[in-house]
Amino acid sequence: MLEFAGVGVAMGNALDEVKAASNCITEPNNNGGGVKAINRFVLSG
Repeated sequence: MLEFAGVGVAMGNALDEVKAASNCITEPNNNGGGVKAINRFVLSG
């Protein structure tokens, strides 16, 4: 799914395999990683 999306974003606490397949690693999900990724890749245009 990460490869199909074009830009793969993994949370900082994701499995190493997920992080290796990602283009970007953000904060852990319990530290707002998902929100930060949405702000960076979706809302900032």
